[in-house]
Amino acid sequence: MSHENPLLPRPATIQKIIPETGDVKTFRLTLDDAEAMAAWHHEPGQLGMLSVFGVGEAMFSISSSPTRREYIEFSIKRMGKVTRALHELEAGCQVGLRGPYGNHFPYEKFKGKDLLFVGGGIGLAPLRSLIDFVLAEENRGDYGRVEILYGARSYDDLCFKYDVLDGWVRQPGTVVYTTIDRAEERWTGHVGFVPAYLEEVAPTPENKYALICGPPVMIKFVMQALQKLGFREEQIYSTLELRMKCGIGKCGRCNIGSKFVCLEGPVFNMVEIGQLPPEF
Repeated sequence: MSHENPLLPRPATIQKIIPETGDVKTFRLTLDDAEAMAAWHHEPGQLGMLSVFGVGEAMFSISSSPTRREYIEFSIKRMGKVTRALHELEAGCQVGLRGPYGNHFPYEKFKGKDLLFVGGGIGLAPLRSLIDFVLAEENRGDYGRVEILYGARSYDDLCFKYDVLDGWVRQPGTVVYTTIDRAEERWTGHVGFVPAYLEEVAPTPENKYALICGPPVMIKFVMQALQKLGFREEQIYSTLELRMKCGIGKCGRCNIGSKFVCLEGPVFNMVEIGQLPPEF
């Protein structure tokens, strides 16, 4: 019986680094212990804690699908001390990984339903794990039509261009809408903010769940737009992973009122979010 310390990072090696934008990179990792890698399993929406030895650790969404058994991906925006240190690493460097942590998007409940994904900027990362899970050949028949609406400040700020602009749009039963905040000469697509574009696209709420992630202000206005379109609160899910710190309910950094995001989240539906105190 294993008595492994849940706070002890497992050594992992960066196999590949994919530049996404000027300040976002995707890190493809494998655990150094082959048995641990074979046993690794995460659910869409869960997170992992990455350590840069001698610098610190931070919590990030897992952006790869659980169907990708051969690696684990994290898409990370350069923002603070740990993320800057990660961005200076190269393929072949070693990091620490612990997790996975948190709950996940309830994909069993979504079976037989249409799905609407709404993402902004790096907020597409946790949604990407579920999108790729749903679109995987072995799972695609369990779900209906997939709509993906994604926006960023500029063309250069769009993450996962190979998925958004090339891969997902080719999938059967899948529609992708993209937008950037301000017009650019090289951009021929839609221009405008995500919530307004959502109202313009006007997806119907029947037999559908909506899943949102992005900057907090975007989430707020997207939720309002969805309600205008007739979505009920129980049809709308979001993820609050930015609040998480230790991952196991010990540090108290992620509490909102009496709830700990790392123990009861990060995925909540709008009914649950509405029950949180106004600090959210």
